[in-house]
Amino acid sequence: MTDALWYLGRGSGVIALTMLTLVVALGIATRSGRVVAGQPRFVLTAVHRSASLLSVVFLVIHVGTLLFDPYAELSLVNLVVPFTSTYRPLWVGLGAAALDLLAALVITSLLRDRIGPRIWRAVHWAAYVCWPVALAHGLGSGSDGGQLWFRVFAGVCSAVVAGCLIWRLSGRFTENRRVPTASPVRTVRRNSTLEAGR
Repeated sequence: MTDALWYLGRGSGVIALTMLTLVVALGIATRSGRVVAGQPRFVLTAVHRSASLLSVVFLVIHVGTLLFDPYAELSLVNLVVPFTSTYRPLWVGLGAAALDLLAALVITSLLRDRIGPRIWRAVHWAAYVCWPVALAHGLGSGSDGGQLWFRVFAGVCSAVVAGCLIWRLSGRFTENRRVPTASPVRTVRRNSTLEAGR
């Protein structure tokens, strides 16, 4: 049973990091409003949301297995309050910090209509902090952190996010800002009123 928890914890952590990498990349692509890989913005938005949900599911599995892993001996407090663990406190603390940031992203996304887009967007910038913190957690506390395959995997994830960030900060990135346009009916009525007044 202990081995099963260990493998499940490792696997779900790797998948969660993969999904978080995809979420960051798709978030940037969605913000641009451009057609990516032949797919319009609404498709990218749907995939972004689905990937976000999957990352949360695998993160819950990852955290849940750690609670029952007798080797790590982590409590619920250690998983939520950063740097309180006796087992690799720095690296597990970074994982707790990433979990807290992701929880803030999920909660504000669920409450987006109530809190408004400005607050939601301000909190959503935490995604740019959450990803490298999660990566550092995986490299430092994961049992595979020193393995070549995991370092290559982490390098690929880093290259994907770095490439997207470079694009986001470049002059080639055009942000899709929705400009409110007047209704055609209102425009016709306004023009008719102006002509009648002449």
